Amino acid sequence: MSQPPDETPLSTRRTHHARDHGWRRSQQADPYGEYEDEVWAADTGGDESYGVIHDDADEMDPDMAEHFNQAAEAEYRARRRRSPLVRWGSLLAALAVVVVGGYFAVQAVAGMLPSFAGGSDEVEDYPGPGSGEIVVEVPEGAGGADIARVLAQNDVVASAAAFTAAAAVEPESVSIQPGSYRMAEQMSAEDALDRMLDPEYRETDGVTVREGLWKEEVFAVLAEGTDHEVSDYEAVDPADIGLPAAADGEMEGYLFPDTYSFGADDTPTQQLSDMVELGTTKWAELGLEGRELDTTLIKGSLIQAEGAFSDDLPKIARVIENRLDEDQPLGFDSTIHFIFSERGRAGTTDAQRESESAYNTYVLTGLPPGPINSPGLAAIEAAMDPAEGPWLYFVTTNPSTGETEFAVTFDEHRENVQEFQQWCRDNRDAC
Repeated sequence: MSQPPDETPLSTRRTHHARDHGWRRSQQADPYGEYEDEVWAADTGGDESYGVIHDDADEMDPDMAEHFNQAAEAEYRARRRRSPLVRWGSLLAALAVVVVGGYFAVQAVAGMLPSFAGGSDEVEDYPGPGSGEIVVEVPEGAGGADIARVLAQNDVVASAAAFTAAAAVEPESVSIQPGSYRMAEQMSAEDALDRMLDPEYRETDGVTVREGLWKEEVFAVLAEGTDHEVSDYEAVDPADIGLPAAADGEMEGYLFPDTYSFGADDTPTQQLSDMVELGTTKWAELGLEGRELDTTLIKGSLIQAEGAFSDDLPKIARVIENRLDEDQPLGFDSTIHFIFSERGRAGTTDAQRESESAYNTYVLTGLPPGPINSPGLAAIEAAMDPAEGPWLYFVTTNPSTGETEFAVTFDEHRENVQEFQQWCRDNRDAC
């Protein structure tokens, strides 16, 4: 005899049916609530099998829902009855994936770090500190393996692999810099590494080029600090040292002042290239390039030449801007000194101030055509960010101390000039 039809809504009947089979509604299976279907999970004490019971009667009738649930439960129980060997096999396979993945991850990271791999499985090493002396050159861009090969080729160590092994356990080994090193012959790898990490055995020509020097003065400083002659630097072709386009082939102002450690084999061309390269880096950090770079270096060189104290630099920069705005000659003695390559005198003569040079800021308005020295960062930054003020004049009233007075009017300036003139009367040999 047939049963009367069940008037309970289809979705409710399916819900009851799923619960009767030990299933529960799962939030985990549909965390975003994107589906209208009911998502159910078998409550199996920790593991879950998911199935979807559709709400659309056209898609699945009650009998199909029952078959669906029965099939899902059967699949779950079948997985529970699987052989332990199968489960252990799955675990081992997963472990293999982790191990292999980890190996390749380590290799990927290692590829980004300095390596001392020498490429040889044979590890030979000398037993002691060695004897004699040999100068070994570590070239620019040399990696750990390159350093190891250089030492082995010069018989400093018995093998590249020996030095590689010693360097691998010493974190400081990555700090080895290019340059010349005084080593012994037939050293143990550990002794060789210790010596390369000791600054005492690194031969460098530390040369300090201070701010505000003319190109010829830079050459003299470099020659004095190295084994080269001034004429060697004068012979360098500007096209060979990487000057920026703004320099228009002129070195003046583009040889950045700093302390440099040159290798024993560095040529004058290489040394000047290093100075330009450092300058290029510093200027780029300030956002200077093209014509703006050249203009800023010109202003910076004037500020560097005229200012004795860092506090005065931005104020001198403001005087430059105010005079340019007023279309007045700058009237800087430093440009006259540059024209005549004359140091040691505070003032200038009437004849010098009448020079027809393009650098004569007493006669011509505007900026000179190029820098008059190599300015440092403080002067360059002052040129980029002048102080606020109405000053049109300044004068160093006491060149011995560098004391400088600023004025707005010419009458104020004339009084300050009288102080300078008095200093000159008291120091005739300096004016």
